Amino acid sequence: MNRQEQLKIAEEMQKVVEQMRLDDIEENPDTENEVFECACCGKTKPLAGSVQYSKYRLCNDCVLLAETGLAIGKFKNINELIAAMEDSRLEEMCEFIKKQEKRELN
Repeated sequence: MNRQEQLKIAEEMQKVVEQMRLDDIEENPDTENEVFECACCGKTKPLAGSVQYSKYRLCNDCVLLAETGLAIGKFKNINELIAAMEDSRLEEMCEFIKKQEKRELN
């Protein structure tokens, strides 16, 4: 698969994933304000547009990474994406701890 084909797939996936988010909000507006911790990036994100992949719930941004990565063959399954994002999750956890400590000092 050449670079041009990969870019086309990524553009198409962006549209699909954004539509998923909008559909969720239309069906249940509360999903835009309800949050969860994404199993992939570790960030607290809105439920709207998120997807449950077996035991992992991914935020809309990570769904885009997952679907694009699977479509272009960057990885074979969600477990590979979760493993690849470990550093990002650890960074997010460290930021959370720093913010928590700062709140406790004030």
